[in-house]
Amino acid sequence: MEKRKTSKKYSPEVRERAVRMVLEHAKEHASEWEAIGAIAAKIGCTGETLRGWVRQAERDRGLRPGLTSDERDRMKALERENREPRTAPGE
Repeated sequence: MEKRKTSKKYSPEVRERAVRMVLEHAKEHASEWEAIGAIAAKIGCTGETLRGWVRQAERDRGLRPGLTSDERDRMKALERENREPRTAPGE
């Protein structure tokens, strides 16, 4: 059986533009979710993917509680470091 890749990588520029479009055009739609759906269809991602990008952008700007992107990256690095086996000096 052939394994299919299910996730696409979007460039940071595409992500930033899509988030900016949602934030700028949300008032033109009946709800934020409607704006997300319309813009997601234009760039070729799912609404849920774009919603996640918007929420993270809001956290990065201090508009929503939670870890910023920098804090998340630092947390991942620390977790990776903790998973690496440690050897005692002289072994």
